[in-house]
Amino acid sequence: MAITSVDGASAAQTADGPSHDADQVRLWLVHSGAWALGSKRNTVEHTVVAGCFLLRHAARMHHFALPPHTRAQCIVLPAAPFSLLLGGREVAGHADAAEVRLLVAHANMVEEALPDLSPAGVQAARDTLVELATAVTHHGFDDVNTRLAPALAQAAKNLAEQRLADADLSSAMLARELNVSVRTLQRAFAAGGESVTAYIRERRLELARQALSASRLAVSEIAAHWQFADSSHFSRAFKQRYGLAPTEYARQNT
Repeated sequence: MAITSVDGASAAQTADGPSHDADQVRLWLVHSGAWALGSKRNTVEHTVVAGCFLLRHAARMHHFALPPHTRAQCIVLPAAPFSLLLGGREVAGHADAAEVRLLVAHANMVEEALPDLSPAGVQAARDTLVELATAVTHHGFDDVNTRLAPALAQAAKNLAEQRLADADLSSAMLARELNVSVRTLQRAFAAGGESVTAYIRERRLELARQALSASRLAVSEIAAHWQFADSSHFSRAFKQRYGLAPTEYARQNT
């Protein structure tokens, strides 16, 4: 199993030489640019464009070519767990699919934590990666499986970060976007000792704190932007979190 991240300023392609046998399943996920695949060099059989993914059995190593400024990930998986699921077919689609977002969140966490993982941790990370890739082939996943909780919580946090100023941000909205039940999402956060609501509130308070230091906006404007009910509610929450009222904090830090 391998997780490879590509962020290239220039074009790249495989060197000359024959492809070799490799009984693997590979997932290509392209964020920008494109990933062209072929069984022979300079022969394009499939191109994964930005915002899309391709998952398929790779009985042989494929040649590839990348244009400049391609940013992508390639995840190599053992073939055995997918032999019946794939059955020689390809699975392709948009990278913003809920199952793909979960897989990417987990893969990124594994890349970051791998140096510190014990052998048991590596095995657990591997098993979860396989489980999430299996979910991609089904276009869904077993939301009772607690091994998926960290990846689900991280995917929800990634999504929440993009919507913190959105009045509609809630457990229900995140669950709907990730194609899970609200209860499943809440269980995933609870496994890490927190709640969805508390996480959103904490992030909004932190960004409001930064705004108090870096801008001349009124407290009421900051409270409204980060979706607090009113200035009084924001002030109470801010003082409880940081020990100072927003106006006091602004005076001391601007």
